[in-house]
Amino acid sequence: MATTAATTEHVIEVPGARLCYETSGAGPLLLLIGAPMGSRGFATITPLLAEHFSVVTYDPRGFLRSTAEDPDAEVTLDLLTDDVHRLLTALGDAPAYVFGSSGGASIALDLLTRHPGQVRALVAHEAPLVELLPDAAELRAALRDVCETYTGQGRNEGLKKYAALTGVERFSRPPGGGRHEVTDFESFTPPADVRAILDRFFAHVLRPTALYRPDLSALRAASARIVVGGGTESKGQLSHRSATALAGELGTGLVDFPGDHTGFQGEPEPFVRLLRQVLTETA
Repeated sequence: MATTAATTEHVIEVPGARLCYETSGAGPLLLLIGAPMGSRGFATITPLLAEHFSVVTYDPRGFLRSTAEDPDAEVTLDLLTDDVHRLLTALGDAPAYVFGSSGGASIALDLLTRHPGQVRALVAHEAPLVELLPDAAELRAALRDVCETYTGQGRNEGLKKYAALTGVERFSRPPGGGRHEVTDFESFTPPADVRAILDRFFAHVLRPTALYRPDLSALRAASARIVVGGGTESKGQLSHRSATALAGELGTGLVDFPGDHTGFQGEPEPFVRLLRQVLTETA
């Protein structure tokens, strides 16, 4: 166990994997879920949230500090959800506030469906739920093509197709932050750990999270309040479309958070203000 400032690192053993998670702050439990993004992806908002919550972040199995006994084994959404269930069980009996973004929102929705007693309130931010869209068959085929291209033709070609399909073009921020048009993804993702994250994501995690079909009846019946979020700058993109569809299916309004698909990284303070507001409303 290692401590840096107010953040403490822990490890939990789960079937077939060893998960690394971090805790910080004090107050009601708030779990942040990303996929493939781990703890460091939430680094911009964790300190802000830790002023009001006991914040927990983690690296999913096989990513960064979390290991998988068999890196080539099939990954299912059930498996990813079970990891979160076991993590929350280790943290105690009290239900948690949960914020899930992108593939992490798919996991969070499945967690609420399968383990409703562990969720106090859920904010699902831009879950890529292609099965809820009218062009699901085409999107399903396009996702398969993206993953096969990534594996067969290389990272650069796979990421180009992924960006064209989803509208998400930023896979790691360029030096100094900011935005720019991406034409060469190989040069845009130089850190070895970023490449490792992408390789595992396209091989094992993209399809289980994007092709997840939520149990809408169970979600409608859940006692925990569900807030469906989008991004003010991602309208028209795949995940914003699916978030809009999910909100419609659940009969709730879509809450647009500041920024794009990862707006919490680019605009952390206004993002956290809105996140705290919607979580407070669920209390």
